[in-house]
Amino acid sequence: MPTERIPGKPSTRRYTPAEKEQAVRLVRQLRAEIGTEHGTIQRVAAQLGYGVESVRSWVRQADIDTGQKPGVSTAEAKKIKALEQENRELKRANEILRRASAFFAAELDRPQR
Repeated sequence: MPTERIPGKPSTRRYTPAEKEQAVRLVRQLRAEIGTEHGTIQRVAAQLGYGVESVRSWVRQADIDTGQKPGVSTAEAKKIKALEQENRELKRANEILRRASAFFAAELDRPQR
């Protein structure tokens, strides 16, 4: 359960994957029982003491991951993040090599004594 909140301050609590899965499972069960999506997230969030927007984002991402809704899955997002990191590192390496080659080219152009 979340720790006590100070009114007006956003919560910085981190939820475990098990807590997230439980909330998503409860939302899906409630949706199946009621037959509508209206108000299910708010009810589950209040029942568990979690933030409504946190639960909403977990359900949205779970729907994307299972293919129920279009979007970037968690696995795809991880892969994109890793590729972007690799791209940044390669750009840095290329810049270093470009500067080194310019330095050594300048050394070759200088007259020898």
